[in-house]
Amino acid sequence: MGKIKKYVNILAVMAILLLLAIGLVSNYSYIFSRHVVGVVENVERINLNVSLLQGGVEANEKLNRELFSFAVAIKEASGEIVTASAEDRQWAVVKPGQCAESIYYPYPPWDLKKSGTFYGARLLKLSDCNPK
Repeated sequence: MGKIKKYVNILAVMAILLLLAIGLVSNYSYIFSRHVVGVVENVERINLNVSLLQGGVEANEKLNRELFSFAVAIKEASGEIVTASAEDRQWAVVKPGQCAESIYYPYPPWDLKKSGTFYGARLLKLSDCNPK
């Protein structure tokens, strides 16, 4: 009876560790997101040559994402310029020199080509740096 209880406990611990690992892998970007506050250095819309074609829902969603794709650079108080890609339409109104608060989501380290870079910059707050 004691051996069965021991194996059940080991299996329970292993199941908990497995669930924690799955949670970490699936939510890596949210867990390790970076809160960025500073002056907007630049926001560039990614230009692409597209022709308007009639397509299904999937084609329209892909075209919509590509049309509202931005490269964002914010300079923090420390002097570091943090960059990210974004598909958030709010970036279309942002101008260099404005103050912004944003959340950047990192690519996971197992995505070797993009590891250490950020995507999905979400604009939280936008203001003038020198209000009159």
